[in-house]
Amino acid sequence: MRTESLRDGLRSFLFCTATCVIAHATTGCGSPEKVEDPVVSVQTTPAERTTISETVSAEAVVYAIEQAVISPKITAPITEFKVQRGSHVKKGQVLAILENRDLAGQAEASKGNFEQADAGYVTSVDSTIPQQVQKAELDAAAAKAAFDAQQRAYDSRKELFQQGAIPQRELDNAAVALAQARTVNEVAQKQLADLQRLGKTQALKSAHGSRLSAEGQMRTAEAQLSYSEIRSPIDGVVTDRPLYAGDLATANQPILTVMNLSRLIAKSHVPQSEAAKLKPGNSAELKVSGLDEPIKARITLVSPALDPGSTTIEVWVEAAKPNPAVKPGMTVEVLLTGKTVKDAIVVPADAVFKNAEGGTDYVVLAGSDQKAHWKTVQIGVRNGEDAQIVSGINAGDPIITSGGYALPDNTKVKVEAAPAEKEAGAKADKSDKDDKASDKKKPDDKDKE
Repeated sequence: MRTESLRDGLRSFLFCTATCVIAHATTGCGSPEKVEDPVVSVQTTPAERTTISETVSAEAVVYAIEQAVISPKITAPITEFKVQRGSHVKKGQVLAILENRDLAGQAEASKGNFEQADAGYVTSVDSTIPQQVQKAELDAAAAKAAFDAQQRAYDSRKELFQQGAIPQRELDNAAVALAQARTVNEVAQKQLADLQRLGKTQALKSAHGSRLSAEGQMRTAEAQLSYSEIRSPIDGVVTDRPLYAGDLATANQPILTVMNLSRLIAKSHVPQSEAAKLKPGNSAELKVSGLDEPIKARITLVSPALDPGSTTIEVWVEAAKPNPAVKPGMTVEVLLTGKTVKDAIVVPADAVFKNAEGGTDYVVLAGSDQKAHWKTVQIGVRNGEDAQIVSGINAGDPIITSGGYALPDNTKVKVEAAPAEKEAGAKADKSDKDDKASDKKKPDDKDKE
């Protein structure tokens, strides 16, 4: 019986203890207390009215404004290089010479053939053709005179025959002689007419054609000879020279590269949606690894056509002043300026959030009631640091810039100074304390006396 009483007492004790624990968890085992709303520390910055520019960031490769990869048109050994890598050259300057003795011989031979054809043309024009025409004229005149004489002789013998003074045989002989004279005259006249009408023109064309043919051969030989002298097509600097004197230069294979480094172009490929915001003349910046400050630049070209391979648009950026640290082939980051809005309400871009429910943009204000308030806003121009607020807030409104992410609406907030402001305030307090300490150390006028 005693054991059962102990068990019953133990059960009662455990039950009371458990009840007390549960009651303490739910009610605190006493009168309920009011739970205070949490206070979130935040930092704010006022929305300011200023100028904002839309920017586009992209990678770019630096190119020279002009570049010539020079290849010979003929295959020949290199006799001499007149420049080294890094040499400054002018347009038309001889850079290298190839073996050309055979070409020089061909040029001399073709020049001689041309001079011979030219002399033949002059002779034909000034002597041969006029002599042929003159001879034909004389032959025609003689044949005409002989025909006329035979005509008169025939007429005379015919008259005598009719009178019975001469026999028929003499009249027949006169008729034969007249026919022969007529044939000779007609042939001579036709030759003269043909020479005057066609022969002179064709003879001139033939002589002129021979001269042109010889001149063409001479010019071809001279061109082949000129190909043995490698000249620069642009002003610039020799940036590559892979061969040496004595090496074989192969036709259409590069032996020199010349670049015009007076101006450098950074070429980037920008998505078409962002390229629509850009236009030539807009400002830009080049960020080069190793340089603390970006290089000022401007947009010189926005390609009018889409690159079919990458579905992007090529944009050229030119530095305002050449910088020795920027070299062709380098990869740089370009910051392109698009649309610019003046007198805009601007807030930090990090202070703009996206509402997960409606997909709208909003900012969080620190109200005068010490609570956070969501404000739906319309965003305009935006860049990496700032965003333009088209509607929703006013200039000067305190925007929560730190601590506002995922902060519920109407949450109690405590505005704290930014670290920079705290540091500035601490320095000011320290300066005031130092001034006061200095004033205490200064002796009074009485002490001096």
